[in-house]
Amino acid sequence: MSVLQDKFNAIIAKIDERITDQEELKFVKEQIVDLSMIYMDEINKIMDLSERRVNQVYENQKILEQKMAEIERGMNTIEKELFVEDEYDFEIVCPYCNHEFLTDVNSGKKEVECPECHNIIELDWNEEHECLGHCGSCGECETEDYEADVEKDIEENSEEEDNEDM
Repeated sequence: MSVLQDKFNAIIAKIDERITDQEELKFVKEQIVDLSMIYMDEINKIMDLSERRVNQVYENQKILEQKMAEIERGMNTIEKELFVEDEYDFEIVCPYCNHEFLTDVNSGKKEVECPECHNIIELDWNEEHECLGHCGSCGECETEDYEADVEKDIEENSEEEDNEDM
């Protein structure tokens, strides 16, 4: 501000040199001071407005940072649940003793042991397979004529293969 003050004083000194009438000099100096005050008031208003805007941007930034942190925590949770963890809790009902239990299994595991009867339970990962009538899990295997159904399935498969060969 000292540079501004020096320039202001230099202008007043030039006015002092040029104006010899004391009343005119006093009037001109008062007008210059009033004009300077008007400019200073406007500059102060602009600075206040700028400061309020900067503060508002700062507050908005803090809010956005909080929201981003919440989103990041949510994304980390989703990532852990979907992409990182290979093991999941499954409820299994033993087909031998009907005991229900939870176990951690991953998609690479093909079988699990029942903690009650200690039989090995094969895990079906919804892989396509053809029922030959003795799996016990599809509900169609438990017909009265089990042997006949198995033979019928084998014959149908053989006929289809023969037809394909022709």
